[in-house]
Amino acid sequence: MVQKRSLAVPYGVPVLAISFLACVATGLELSVNNHAADFTLSTELGPPISLSCLVHNSSQAEELLWYRGDGQVGLKDGNKVNISNICISPVNESDNGVTFTCKLARDKSVQVSVILDVHFPPRLSGEETLHVEEGKDVTLTCNSKSNPQAQTTWYKDNHSLTLQQNHHELHQTSEVFQLSIKKVQKSDNGTYTCVVESPLGNGTRDFHLIVEDKKPVFPKEAVIAAVVVVTITIFFGIVARKDIIFKVWKALVS
Repeated sequence: MVQKRSLAVPYGVPVLAISFLACVATGLELSVNNHAADFTLSTELGPPISLSCLVHNSSQAEELLWYRGDGQVGLKDGNKVNISNICISPVNESDNGVTFTCKLARDKSVQVSVILDVHFPPRLSGEETLHVEEGKDVTLTCNSKSNPQAQTTWYKDNHSLTLQQNHHELHQTSEVFQLSIKKVQKSDNGTYTCVVESPLGNGTRDFHLIVEDKKPVFPKEAVIAAVVVVTITIFFGIVARKDIIFKVWKALVS
């Protein structure tokens, strides 16, 4: 006769298994703006946008949470159960690339995220006037924020800048465009223009480069040496005439 054997089940596993099966059976899921999976939302500056999170296949009241990046968004009591809405108003440049995530409160692994793709024309900034001594290096920095990323061209005195090897260098990142000039000369004097072009518009920024005369090098070592020599000379002169100086001083005191 074959004996029946039972397997020992760790405490708590049945509850977890039941919960998991219940979740699978009901197909509980979320959607944001009718998207059941993570997505990117393209938008423009200014007009507000609304994000609506909805619970699907729920047999009970489910609390929802919203996050902006890693920070939780405060929601009113009537805006938490089974459906929840948030509004971004107005949409600005700082919202570009930000992730908004809706999560199920009792199981945060159930979630849907949306990344904002905010389109805006170039915004330029940078130091407008630069003074540099002849023979030294200088860097003109054109800060440009735009989405989509823009193309940049440098001009000098309203003409396309001709780059000279070992004299000009260009450095570019997504938001910074730099023109470096090595050992500036008087001929480098002038107005440099950073021209940024994107599908949404263009931007310009002028940089006035003023090359000043090379300052004479102060002969610090020679001056220090001269002071030392003069000091030593005076000291030995006083020592050599100490008797005379003492007699004069004694006569004045008397």
